[in-house]
Amino acid sequence: MSRLIAKVSKIESCDNLHIVKFEFKDAILTMMSLELSDTVKVGAMVVLVVKPTHIGLAKGVVGNLSYSNQLSCQINSIQNGKLLSNITLKLEDDILLESIITKDSAYRLGLKETDEVTAIIKASDISISEVVDV
Repeated sequence: MSRLIAKVSKIESCDNLHIVKFEFKDAILTMMSLELSDTVKVGAMVVLVVKPTHIGLAKGVVGNLSYSNQLSCQINSIQNGKLLSNITLKLEDDILLESIITKDSAYRLGLKETDEVTAIIKASDISISEVVDV
């Protein structure tokens, strides 16, 4: 699991659906959730988690994407297996994310170490693992 520490900046709720916005470095991240703990409040620091299989990659994207969460990264390492590629991504300040995509996709994108890519994550693929004290 990739872990990111972020600050809750906005919460919108309607019926049982919650859209939560987070400040993470210079980016705004968005989470869509059906359940939200009472401890998650605007201003709270939280640990966000994302499964490696839920982090897609884009390279040389021109135009807009429907994915709410887009983080500029550099490829730190690539391990190609028979079917899948495990890619470690480096954000600023040495924060690492892990992405698992098909090996075919890694080859189609021509991915190599030090490439600049965009990590893309659907709002429904981010979750809060804990609220932290600062």
